[in-house]
Amino acid sequence: MKLKTILPIIILVCGVGIAWALITIQSKSERPEPPETVPPVTVLRAIPQIVTLNVHTQGIITPRTEIDLVPEVAGRVTRLHPAFVTGETFNKGDVLIAIDPRDYDLAITSAEAQVAKARHRLALEEAESVQARHEWETLGSRHTPTPLMLREPQLAEARAKLKAANASLAQAQLQRSRCDWRAPFTGKIRSKTIGLGQYMQPGSAIARLYATDTAEVRLPLAMDQLNYLALPQYPDTGKHKPAGDDNRPRVYLTAPFSGTQQLWQGRIIRIDSAVDETTGLFHAIAEIHYPQNNHDNQYQLLPGLFVNAEIEGRKLENIFRLPREAVTASRQVLLIDQDERIRIQPVSILRIETDHVLINGGLNTNDLVASTAITAFSDGLRVKSSLIASETTPQSDNAFISPDTARP
Repeated sequence: MKLKTILPIIILVCGVGIAWALITIQSKSERPEPPETVPPVTVLRAIPQIVTLNVHTQGIITPRTEIDLVPEVAGRVTRLHPAFVTGETFNKGDVLIAIDPRDYDLAITSAEAQVAKARHRLALEEAESVQARHEWETLGSRHTPTPLMLREPQLAEARAKLKAANASLAQAQLQRSRCDWRAPFTGKIRSKTIGLGQYMQPGSAIARLYATDTAEVRLPLAMDQLNYLALPQYPDTGKHKPAGDDNRPRVYLTAPFSGTQQLWQGRIIRIDSAVDETTGLFHAIAEIHYPQNNHDNQYQLLPGLFVNAEIEGRKLENIFRLPREAVTASRQVLLIDQDERIRIQPVSILRIETDHVLINGGLNTNDLVASTAITAFSDGLRVKSSLIASETTPQSDNAFISPDTARP
């Protein structure tokens, strides 16, 4: 009985002793630290640049001068200019439309007869007025003669009738001159509704013309884009900037023609005085002069053509240009110090482009910036860095397009 009672106690005490011994031995042994994970990153050296803040936009070409051809006299069309067809070009001073002038020639003849009659009447009145004064002086009357006795009212009436006859003649000649409609500028026919032999009524539009010397395009701009441009401001005079003023922002327009990218150059001449209520955008107006043979262009800027535009912006110094993946959503970059550890640095962003971010504050020259997107990082995390070439030349987002790059 005693053995059966003591044996479990002995076994329990031995088990406790063995467990204590194992714990003591394990605590005294040195535990190996887990290996530190060192993620690899690529870094680039921050180099300040001079950046041109160009702005990309789009627009539709419109002629600067476009008018409706409205006849001022009625008549039958007897002659049309060979270029009076849609799309043809005419020169300034060309007679585009000629109307049957016979009715107006007869009006001139009638007016000339009235002028001759009025001159004859005036000559008679002048002679009678001189004779009346001579007769009064011969009688030697002491009383002052009245204007009626000297035929002064009759003389004034004759002069007024001659003046009216001359005015009628001038009116008839003016109407005759309107039978030949001359082009006020060099341009093209956009549309027409008149033909040879058709009778025209005054006041109705018969054609639409536009000048080919200058084209315009309205370019929509957002509020933040205005900060990048040095746009002209002339609210007081409303006058255009002189054409020779090189301070106006340049604009390059591109559009594909027959598989070839065509290029035209212009300048911003003004901005609209109001904001579009529907879109909340400003509109800058670019002007392009004709003819343009820049870079062997074979095509003109036709009205209604949709073009891509790049406006030359302001130039800023000491701007850092980084890849988009190098900047976090919280506007921070990861700097790599001499010990290859991460240092979180807030930065000031000037502009976010398609593939890059322009930084204007928070970086110093030659700072090493991580260009690899790290999902999990902390300040002081050790990394394994490899330096890549820094971007020292502007790319397509903020570089002005050139004639060589405009063509495929």
